[in-house]
Amino acid sequence: MNESNSNSANSRSITTNQTGLNEKLDEIVLRHLKAEFKKPISEHTQKAFDEVNEKVTSFDGNVILDSCCGVGESTANLAKLHPKSLVIGIDKSAHRLQKHDVEYKQSEQGQYILVRADLNDFWRLAVAEKWEITHHYLLYPNPWPKAKHLQRRWHGSAVFPYIIKLGGILELRSNWQTYVDEFARALELSGHITTAESYQAQEAITPFERKYWASGQKSHRLIIEL
Repeated sequence: MNESNSNSANSRSITTNQTGLNEKLDEIVLRHLKAEFKKPISEHTQKAFDEVNEKVTSFDGNVILDSCCGVGESTANLAKLHPKSLVIGIDKSAHRLQKHDVEYKQSEQGQYILVRADLNDFWRLAVAEKWEITHHYLLYPNPWPKAKHLQRRWHGSAVFPYIIKLGGILELRSNWQTYVDEFARALELSGHITTAESYQAQEAITPFERKYWASGQKSHRLIIEL
């Protein structure tokens, strides 16, 4: 879900018809926390997961997820930050992932793999296989800023409970503070307390992050150990 074009410094700010937290947030999150997500697993994600699962089960070290990795620049950078870990970048777009080696591969440092998969399915499969991940990064997911699209945001989706079940240290970043505030509220409803904070660093690790900062926009994040 990450955007791949980082050439412009004219990234538009979030435009939304929503003021503050979505009025239906609590109702929807509580419903998803109580319900069972029964959507069938897609064939292509099952196949992709099976291939990755072989590598995970044979890997003697920590496993890190970079969900919504886009072109995978963040995945490569995270692999440099965690050189003894296996970093798995996941995105649903083959088009974005295909750009990785051409434009965004950082170096041969670190160990990472990129996989095309539907996260609604991949996360559930990882939970079913009892993966033990140390970190889970959600860097600049599509904000779906229209109020009516709340359930397209990860914290408003039926798969949200599986993000919690995956465990590890979860780090979410967004250029829209409301997204992070809503995610924090959804976590609170599940019994996990955290808050949004401003984030800045010397170097951006995703194309989105670089473009937002070049446009003068701020990043917001939350970090919580699940």
